Amino acid sequence: MSKVEFKMPKLGESITEAAIITWFKSVGDTIEEDEMLLEVATDKVDSEVPSNVSGVIEEILFDANEVIKIGETIAIIKADGDVAVSKKQSKKEDQKPEQRKTERSKAPKRPKLDPVASSEQFSVSNSNTFFSPLIIKMAKEHHISFEELARIPATGHEGRLRKSDVFQYIEEGRPYKFAQPVAQQDPTAYRIPQLSFDKGKGKVIEMDRMRQMIADHMVYSKHTSPHVTAYVEADLTNMVNWRNANKKAFQEKYGERLTFTPLFVEAVAKAVKDFPNINASVDGNTIIVKEDINIGMATALPSGNLIVPVVKNADTKDLKALAENVNELANKARENNLKADDIQGSTFTISNVGTFGSVMGTPIINQPEVAILALGIIKKRPEVITIEKGDEIAIRSMMYLSLSFDHRVVDGFLGGSFVRRVADYFEQFDVDRKI
Repeated sequence: MSKVEFKMPKLGESITEAAIITWFKSVGDTIEEDEMLLEVATDKVDSEVPSNVSGVIEEILFDANEVIKIGETIAIIKADGDVAVSKKQSKKEDQKPEQRKTERSKAPKRPKLDPVASSEQFSVSNSNTFFSPLIIKMAKEHHISFEELARIPATGHEGRLRKSDVFQYIEEGRPYKFAQPVAQQDPTAYRIPQLSFDKGKGKVIEMDRMRQMIADHMVYSKHTSPHVTAYVEADLTNMVNWRNANKKAFQEKYGERLTFTPLFVEAVAKAVKDFPNINASVDGNTIIVKEDINIGMATALPSGNLIVPVVKNADTKDLKALAENVNELANKARENNLKADDIQGSTFTISNVGTFGSVMGTPIINQPEVAILALGIIKKRPEVITIEKGDEIAIRSMMYLSLSFDHRVVDGFLGGSFVRRVADYFEQFDVDRKI
């Protein structure tokens, strides 16, 4: 009789834990080696995890939505094929229906959440003041303040908050998110009005998990960082002409498509080296200037959602390596094959809104970064240029660049100088460059 402890597998170098989304098998089910056992989530990437043995599921130790550390045992599989069940389940099966009903009735009940509640319900000075390290970690991940935590109805022992309470509260839409204790309200302060909007009629579409995370991340970013946007215009004629003349030879020599993206990443990485304070994050009252230059690329998925794969150490790679890296990440994104490590560690992000025909954009900062650059469409138009003979009108390939930056730590001089430097690198592209 061989029992195998199935552990949460390693999902990436920087990943220390994962949340269980769903189990594909139940206790007592048979499973084959390499058959999918469960689906887990790390940040934005969902991964299906296969079994490493064939046998029968004897015990499942964690439920969906629980956060598990890498390497922790999450299931027991009987490799000889004998059917066995966990003690907890056996005990429940041995009970009579009346016993099970009574046991369920004794379980703590959660009060229904009402966002328009009394001042007593919104008071933070209640008995729900002890939070375990796990609850605090969950709160940080979902950007829930201590005041909001204190308002969540708790079903644990002595009024303590359980992780299931937090998960259910999040699923219910966080109705206390903007509530303020009446006793602490400043009569001159702004209060969110209780408005009843006509939502109209139409097709109701539930947000998938990734869309909910994107929405939460975007709202958090706008709430956290005072966004300011600086705009410049760049003449990309030299870059466009060089790329058009060399893209066929580049693919024949290296076996890689030469898109504009690696050229953009190359120029942005050079500008980041010139202005290292743009390559930073904020931690309370301190600024962390990052040593590595990792360029995130905002990328649309087939589902319509957004993800940011990362070109690591972009400043150390030549054009061939950048093209390989960019193409690999783009292909993985299109095929939904991005791994956790592919989207970790970004220090500065670019968003090529011109891909969809946009002239320019005002992107939202990818937290915890302090700036994001949007690249508009490359459009031919007549421009006045200066040559030896004087001014003349010529057809040029032009682009608008817009940099959204966190005004807590990036002022107008740094933000404007940086985006201008990126535009300079675009305009000063060497037309005689060898591939």
